[in-house]
Amino acid sequence: MKIAIVDDDKTMRKVLRALCEAEGHEVIAELGSGDGLLDCVTAHQADVVCLDFNLPGEDGLELLVKMDAAANNVDVIMITGSDDPELKGHAADLGATGFIHKPFEEAQVIAELRDIEETRRIASRGAEVPVTAESPLQEPATAEPAPHVAPVAAETPCMVVPRTAVIVDDSGSIRLLLKGILEAVGIRIIGFAANGRDGVEIVGKTHPELVCLDVDMPGMTGIEALPRVRAVSPKTKVVMITGNASRAIVEAAVSGGARGYFLKPIRPAKVEEFMRKLLPR
Repeated sequence: MKIAIVDDDKTMRKVLRALCEAEGHEVIAELGSGDGLLDCVTAHQADVVCLDFNLPGEDGLELLVKMDAAANNVDVIMITGSDDPELKGHAADLGATGFIHKPFEEAQVIAELRDIEETRRIASRGAEVPVTAESPLQEPATAEPAPHVAPVAAETPCMVVPRTAVIVDDSGSIRLLLKGILEAVGIRIIGFAANGRDGVEIVGKTHPELVCLDVDMPGMTGIEALPRVRAVSPKTKVVMITGNASRAIVEAAVSGGARGYFLKPIRPAKVEEFMRKLLPR
């Protein structure tokens, strides 16, 4: 993978470079601040950015938001000395796909790099096969896609189509990643949406056995969409997607009828294990 390292500590940059190169990755840039980062990511087509939370000028979270808009195919590993779960959850909801905690050990960095490499491979696999021939899932990540629905429906509104799923998330990379994971365990994706309102509409038309529903979306949030999904397709199992596993979010999801949640950053092995229990063959 092509990696850019952004940290105002020169020693930290040197250590991270050595670990990345030892794993066979190419370090394309070392930056002491966010100045020039977006141009660097675009020009060199970086796969991964190791990004410190606390930087002079724009902080890591501000840069994370900008990178999601400018180059959505970049995975961002946040570097932090904080143990605050809310900060980590907020970064995950903004698109962070990994975390390195200071002071870090070599094994931690290597594990994060390998996890990112695996998720990128699975997301690429998810992009290879479209939902339908007419409406492929691999749309430009910065565009706001129209909802896609495959021509599958339950026999009656109270039934569901076995081993099918609808994915509702405003992140194109998350949709592709979940598609790749679910298809690997034999679950067919019959629709997706980038917001709660479209998600409810799709579920009402297709009655999938499973809905993966993001909590933090513009417009109608996942928590707001949850009772509507349950109303249009009562037999559908709903799993929430969130970077914030606070008590309030978990209680709202459970009281709304969700069967569980996937915590961002999403790790394929954990999702596969959960799905095999929720939807056994």
